[in-house]
Amino acid sequence: MTHAGNRATSAPVVSDHATTAQPRRWLALAVLSLAQFMLILDVTVVNVALPDIGTDLGLGRAVLTWVVTAYTLAFGGLMLLGGRAADLFGARRVLLAGLALFTVASLVSGLAPDAAVLLVGRAGQGIGAALLSPAALSIVTTSFHGPERSKALGIWAALGGTGSAVGVLLGGALTAGPGWPWIFFINVPIGVAVLVTLPALVPARPPAARRRIDVAGAAVVTAATGSLIYGLITAGDRGWASPLTLLPLAAAMALYVVFVLVERAVAEPLMQVRMLTRRPVAAGTVLMLVASGLLIASLFLGSFALQHRYAQGALATGLAFLPVAVGTIIGAQTASHAVSRTGGRPLAVTGLVIAAVGAAIAAYTVGEVGLVVGIAVAATGLGATFVAATTTALAHVDHDHAGLASGIVNISHELGGALGVATVSSLAAASLAGTGTGGFTVAFTFSAVTALAAAVIAAVLTPGGRPPAGMMPHAH
Repeated sequence: MTHAGNRATSAPVVSDHATTAQPRRWLALAVLSLAQFMLILDVTVVNVALPDIGTDLGLGRAVLTWVVTAYTLAFGGLMLLGGRAADLFGARRVLLAGLALFTVASLVSGLAPDAAVLLVGRAGQGIGAALLSPAALSIVTTSFHGPERSKALGIWAALGGTGSAVGVLLGGALTAGPGWPWIFFINVPIGVAVLVTLPALVPARPPAARRRIDVAGAAVVTAATGSLIYGLITAGDRGWASPLTLLPLAAAMALYVVFVLVERAVAEPLMQVRMLTRRPVAAGTVLMLVASGLLIASLFLGSFALQHRYAQGALATGLAFLPVAVGTIIGAQTASHAVSRTGGRPLAVTGLVIAAVGAAIAAYTVGEVGLVVGIAVAATGLGATFVAATTTALAHVDHDHAGLASGIVNISHELGGALGVATVSSLAAASLAGTGTGGFTVAFTFSAVTALAAAVIAAVLTPGGRPPAGMMPHAH
């Protein structure tokens, strides 16, 4: 997942760790990067394991969809709240609390005997990630200055695409080897090692400012998105006209309105909603929402199609996604080098058109090769779109608002993945349940149409021109 900004942070930066004299800051960066790597990996590591999880625990399509979305929903919905908590209580303290919660929740997920425990564990992982990620990035940003900061953020940047790619491959290897619980158990020794090591590397400092936490705003926006996802998932079983589908969708729209009202009323809002009225931020947010939704949804559909439709094992499925990972990285790296010359608009339009072509190949080509090639082509275009999204959103934002704008884009990444999976899960409901193959075609066709529609929107909404000098596209 690629993000770009002149100040790479998903929450307002605090100054409680600002020191260039800290001799072990590079070792601290390595440990923090390892923790962040776990969070990114867990977005995709479950995809290949889902069929095995469903068989072992007796889970249906709707519950398996929530296994993916419970994590991304909590992660994205509470990320800004985690940043505010770091301001109030200190970044190191919040980071350690988030890491402890993530580690325990990983153990719970691996030991889960049924759907309820598994979903609680996944949600717990998401909450822990929402506390850990902005606090860790705050420490990285304030521990380095000048050229060192760019180098440190470049290292941090590489985690995004690498973590997502490794997640799919590792998920296949662990599921085929010791079994699917190990996609969660592997986090436990890493989490414990980081918890033991980090306090000696990152000094405790008093928080820089006393701020209120907008708990009401966080609760409302997370409930709104959860209700939206519930409605989308239910549509696959009950139909789009069912009251059980329409009521949660209507409730979601009402809750989003309430969120806007809450944010306007509180003294220190979780999100300055007026930021979304800025054309570059709005364009970048829409692009990131669509790109992340299409990519994570493609991995979700592809995992089921390879294992259910083409009878591939978990390990073979994980290895089959290697071209997809390579495509994402190629797209992102190519766009990162081109954006300073072309600006975000041509990259966004081109990337989304390529994504539409790839989704069409996946929809209408018969055989495993056609499916993988289609998803890989789409991933190449989406990799470029990630760069266009974050560059567009952050290129013209002043220094004081860069952290907020970056946070909005990061949130749209996580929530986009959750919404994308929920939508295609309903469209491909029959195929995911193993009662037909037409659902895969419908879902990939929807992805192709969505990508084309987004390309048109990008051509109109995305500002033209090159980003200012000094912009550094980077991955999250």
